[in-house]
Amino acid sequence: MHVTLVHVRVRREDIDAFIAATRANHEASVSEPGNRRFDVLQAHDDPTRFILYEAYASAAAAAAHKETAHYLAWRDVVGGMMAEPRRGEPMTGLFPA
Repeated sequence: MHVTLVHVRVRREDIDAFIAATRANHEASVSEPGNRRFDVLQAHDDPTRFILYEAYASAAAAAAHKETAHYLAWRDVVGGMMAEPRRGEPMTGLFPA
């Protein structure tokens, strides 16, 4: 399984708008072929910090996600909300298989 942890920090004034845009991306992403999980996490101690846990059956399925209309729309909408550039951390999912 191909997993990416996307670390995001948004400007405080954009938290609600970021969550709304990310919900729309999440709802479409979980219907993609090859998607296994698409979790959106917010830090308890800093509400401007998020992690998107994206798990796909393969690297090709993960790459296809970045070509979808909903991802491209999300990227364009949230780009100006970032307090710093988002950072993707690729991982290999071991369990569950």
